[in-house]
Amino acid sequence: MAESSQSDALLIERRADRVAAALNRPAVRNAIDQAMVDELHGLCEEIEREPRVLILIGSDGVFASGADIGQLRERTGDDARKGINSTVFRRIRSLPMPVIAAVDGYALGGGAELAYAADIRIGTHRVRFGNPETGLGIIAAAGATWRLPEIVGHARASELLLTGRMIDADEALAWGLVSSLHEPESLLDAAHALADRIVANGPRATQLTKLALLAGPDQHPAIELEVQAELFDSVEKHRRMTAFLDRPSSRSARSGTAL
Repeated sequence: MAESSQSDALLIERRADRVAAALNRPAVRNAIDQAMVDELHGLCEEIEREPRVLILIGSDGVFASGADIGQLRERTGDDARKGINSTVFRRIRSLPMPVIAAVDGYALGGGAELAYAADIRIGTHRVRFGNPETGLGIIAAAGATWRLPEIVGHARASELLLTGRMIDADEALAWGLVSSLHEPESLLDAAHALADRIVANGPRATQLTKLALLAGPDQHPAIELEVQAELFDSVEKHRRMTAFLDRPSSRSARSGTAL
């Protein structure tokens, strides 16, 4: 059964295996302010205690127009060193289960960086990604300079970050920034369909796959061997493989019978 709650900046729907959180500051196109950052930290704490898939989506046809410029204008060098947005985006990226960003409309500046922090991004034909920070005299410092090259490659990331231009849905799909496009009214359903596929798999195997995906190059291949060792000795692996082998189709294949 789903449970819903509303805070000042997030609309949250909770299920046993997932959480869907909608950014909810429509008057300012879901700009990310300190209150939203604090609420995202609270949500992360909840999911860290009880691992579930997280779906992030915007409201009113916008994902997030960026960080709140009014607050950014007043921040100092000391504030920059605290990594206010960067810290919560890193926390979202490190959540134990996958994070899906369902992006409609604008995902700009800090909003784009929030989407980059997800494991999977899907969008609509209205989506627009961009990092216009240099036009405001700052840089995209909440993950874009290292996450975006991992997603789309160094040359394309350099073009976006250095020119500040926006790309549309077709370009985002061609670049692999989003993996699929959907009609706005079916975007959340598409995100839930992805979550359905994820939660049907072994939860610990999913968590350890994400852990290996986030590991640095110097950690491979050792990390795969260690996490696989844990999974090979697990009850869940034995149960799932036994169920697979007990399926009629598997028995036919092993006996040489045509399907």
